[in-house]
Amino acid sequence: INLICNMVKPSKRKDVSNPVYVGREEDIKRLQRTTATVHERQVVIFYHGGHFYALDCRCYRKNLKMICIETYRTIKDINGQPCIICPWHKYKITLNTGEGLYQAINPKEPSAVPKWKSKGAKQRTHRVTVDNGNVYVTLSDLMEYKESDYYAEKYKTEKMAEK
Repeated sequence: INLICNMVKPSKRKDVSNPVYVGREEDIKRLQRTTATVHERQVVIFYHGGHFYALDCRCYRKNLKMICIETYRTIKDINGQPCIICPWHKYKITLNTGEGLYQAINPKEPSAVPKWKSKGAKQRTHRVTVDNGNVYVTLSDLMEYKESDYYAEKYKTEKMAEK
C-alpha cells in the first residue's frame, strides 16, 4: 500500500495538483470520451448523462487500457450510478467514485435476491473542470493508494524507460 506514497515525492505534489488542459468541451461532448496524459499519467475522460468524469486509463485488474469502443458502449446505470464495464473482466466500475460493484446473494435470506455491493474504490478518479469551453483534469490525491495506481505507475515507468 505504501508503494505509491514513495513514488510521488513531496516536492512534486504541487506540480501534479495543477489542472491540465485535455480538450475542448464541445469536442469531448461530441465524442463522449477521450484520453489524455495528465502529469505523465494516462486518463480517460467520459461525458455521460450531462457530466464529465475522469479515471485512470488502465484497469485496476490488469495492465489493459479501459478505453475502447466496446468499453464505451457498455456505460450503464447500475444501482443508480453510471458505470463503465471492463470488456475483458466484466468488472463494473462507477464513473464518479471508481468503486468496483458486484452482485451478492445472501444464502440465509429466503428470497435470495441479488443486491449490488461495493468492493470499495479500486479505480482512481480525477477532478474535471470546465472553464470557458476548455476541459481540464486535476489528478486526485496520489497519497491515498488505489489499485489502479499500480498499473498507472508501471506503465508510466515503462514509457520513461523507453525514452
